[in-house]
Amino acid sequence: MWGEALSLLEQADRLHRQFFRVAGAESVQTWEPPVDVVEAAGRLDVHIALPGVSPESITVALEPDAVVVSALRPFPCRETGTHIHRLEIPYGRFERRLALPPQAPIELAAKRLADGVLTLSFRRKEGA
Repeated sequence: MWGEALSLLEQADRLHRQFFRVAGAESVQTWEPPVDVVEAAGRLDVHIALPGVSPESITVALEPDAVVVSALRPFPCRETGTHIHRLEIPYGRFERRLALPPQAPIELAAKRLADGVLTLSFRRKEGA
């Protein structure tokens, strides 16, 4: 039983390190969703795992050398008398800043949220 408890604590610590980080001097805990960046056929696709995040809460900002995605995944169980037995899914506000590969200036061509994955498709700007 003790070994199982230690194993559970180790798993929780590993998840915490994977999804949470301290952001800046304000020491706000936030989480970072996993991301895939794929370049093919003249476009750059960014896939961000955001299950449980509503499309209305997602903000996408394009900077000269990065894309910044932020949103809020609200905690689903707010009823009185709720007892949490396990909590592994990260909740709350997040902001993810992704450096873009060095290339000609790009623009956001499409944004789609399907099956819990936000896909941002970028293309080269016309005339660049």
